[in-house]
Amino acid sequence: MAPLAVNLILVPRPSLSLHPSQGVSLGDNITLRCHVPRLAAWVWLYREGGWFYSKGKGKEQDVAEFSFVSTKREHADRYWCQYRVSWSEEASEKSDPVELVLTDLRYPPSSISLHPEQHVGTGTNVTISCWNKDYGATFLLHKDGSSDPLQRQDSSGGDTATFTLFGVTPADSGTYRCSYHPKNYSFLSAPLGDSMTLEVTPSPAPPVGDPICRAPVSPKHLEPTGAKGRSHGNLVVAVLRGCAAVLVFSLGLYFVLDARSLWTRRDESAGVTPEMHKSVQFQGPSKDSEDLTYAEMPAAIPCSQSPTSPTAPQSPVIYTTVSTDLPR
Repeated sequence: MAPLAVNLILVPRPSLSLHPSQGVSLGDNITLRCHVPRLAAWVWLYREGGWFYSKGKGKEQDVAEFSFVSTKREHADRYWCQYRVSWSEEASEKSDPVELVLTDLRYPPSSISLHPEQHVGTGTNVTISCWNKDYGATFLLHKDGSSDPLQRQDSSGGDTATFTLFGVTPADSGTYRCSYHPKNYSFLSAPLGDSMTLEVTPSPAPPVGDPICRAPVSPKHLEPTGAKGRSHGNLVVAVLRGCAAVLVFSLGLYFVLDARSLWTRRDESAGVTPEMHKSVQFQGPSKDSEDLTYAEMPAAIPCSQSPTSPTAPQSPVIYTTVSTDLPR
């Protein structure tokens, strides 16, 4: 049985764009361009409101343009495009939608505020508030240089919307504005309101040391906040302890030397000299009638009198009898 041959015709999806893409007010001209990747015979432009435009395209063209001159409120809507190739009855899928939002200058602009302040550090959460007392239904946050709104928020029946930028970085620096869609008009917009400029200061870079000489730091050795002050306090305590130790040692040495000096003065006040402790000195021999020789020797005996007595103590004398006669 011969294999069944099936021919598949793939029709790529088109894309739709607005020109100009933003800042279009009521009464301005606008062009919608449908880009087709294949040569097409017919291109359709669909509007969400229900009606559509069809347009034949030349064989050499890959873009079909639909222009509105002096736009009106009914032109503000959501659009798609679709095409059909010339050699087939099969049509492509619809493109992704685009929204034609027209600015109505008759609505008053919204107000804006920024908290905590316009100059903040990296990582700060910044809150931007937008409000309008009478007309605001859905608020949009814009940043200069960005084609699309950053955020949008329904006012939920109130007149204020709050947008939060979490953990801002220097990339969030710039000028911010608010706009809003009036009630019951999703594709009409009030003009942009006053601006607020946000400046985010980058965090200081950590010191970079020599990778060869710098040793890795273990997490357990990382000092918490305030460790530098505590290290300085520990150094002061160590110095004070060293000074106290030196003072105690000096006082101890002083008391030892003072005690030694005190004992020396007591010995001197008692009539004892260092030579008396080593030898006995005779004052001189004398004889009496019985051939006895008397010798006078000073003796060191304890003195009961206080060393501080004003009366100088007398050196005691001991007499001894020495016989000089030889045995007969």
